[in-house]
Formats: sequence, C-alpha cells, structure tokens
Amino acid sequence: MSMAFSTCKRLFCFALVLAFATIRIVTAGDEDILSDFVVAPNFTVDDSYFTLTNLRAVVGAPPPTIFKVSKASLAEFPALAGQSVSYAILQYPAGSINPPHTHPRSAELLFLLGGALEVGFIDTTNKLFTQVLQTGDLFVFPKGLVHYQFNSDANSSATAISAFGSVNAGTISVPTTVFATNIDDAILAKSFKTDVATIQKLKAGLSLKA
Repeated sequence: MSMAFSTCKRLFCFALVLAFATIRIVTAGDEDILSDFVVAPNFTVDDSYFTLTNLRAVVGAPPPTIFKVSKASLAEFPALAGQSVSYAILQYPAGSINPPHTHPRSAELLFLLGGALEVGFIDTTNKLFTQVLQTGDLFVFPKGLVHYQFNSDANSSATAISAFGSVNAGTISVPTTVFATNIDDAILAKSFKTDVATIQKLKAGLSLKA
C-alpha cells in the first residue's frame, strides 16, 4: 500500500510540475514590470518621453513606390518597454504585396484605413483562411502563423495600421529566410522538389528586388 501511495504521490508531483510548466509556456510573452513604466538608459523622463513623433511624415505623404512598413516598436519608441504593445503603419502601393511572413512573439490585429486588401493566413493543418478587406475592416493574424497581405488593385494604394501584443513582435520573412540565407542550394532543391538552377533563379530574383 505504501509503495502504491508513493508512486501516486510521485505521479501527482510530476503532473503538478508539468501543469505549471505548461501555464508558463502558454502565458509566455513580454515580461511583467513592477513599476509604472520603464526608463531606458540615457533618457530623461518628461512628457516627450511618452511621445513618438517619427510617424508624422507618413500622414498626408504620397504613397511610396514599394510596400513600406513604418514601425513604432521598442527600437523606435523606448517608452514601450514593459507595456506589451506596439504598432506599425503599412503602406501598399497599387499591386504590391507584403510577402508571407510570421511574427513569433505576437498576434497581429490589422485595421484597414483606406483601400482594399486581400489577406490570409495558414494554420498548422495547412488550411488557408483568406478575406478581401474593405476600408474600416479589422482582421486578426494569430500569433506565429504564416500570413500575407496583397493589394490587388492596379490603380489604387492601400494603408493599414497593425497592433501587436508585444514591444517586439519579430518578423520572419518566408522568402528571405528560405532563399536569402546560407541554406545549401542542393538542400533547397530537394526540399522543393526542383533543381539547383531553379533555386538560384529564385535567389537572384530576391537579390534584384533588394
């Protein structure tokens, strides 16, 4: 009886540890802070510390010639430290695309300010969820899933604002990560069931766009 009780006790302790570990993983994100705000090194705390003016140039400016992201994340706005929020202004010239990418540390909530956008994401079962957004629509891209936005209008630009639940959501571009790093061409050719020459053409195309 005592041996059975001891075994049950060990199993219960293991289950308890596993449960706490699971909770920690699920709630992982920006660290909580124990003060009202965090002061970045070499900064003076006054009214201007909590204000970012870098995006003024975007308002009312003519649309860019290529897809452009203007960020308000920790790097641009130190006062965001510990606040678990950041933004980006996304500008899509006619016919432009924000290629497939992921944000490993946050979901993305996109609000379309003007124009129309085709958006989509792929879940872990490889199911595509896609929608054509009109001005005023919101769309959420779940955390860590591959997604994209495409302005299919050949004549009009589009503008959106994205909110993130992290001061640094991170961006992993699928084309760049796969074809513009040092993965061997032969490995890529086998992975995509093609030949090395095709892989090299894809890499050359990305280099030209850059």
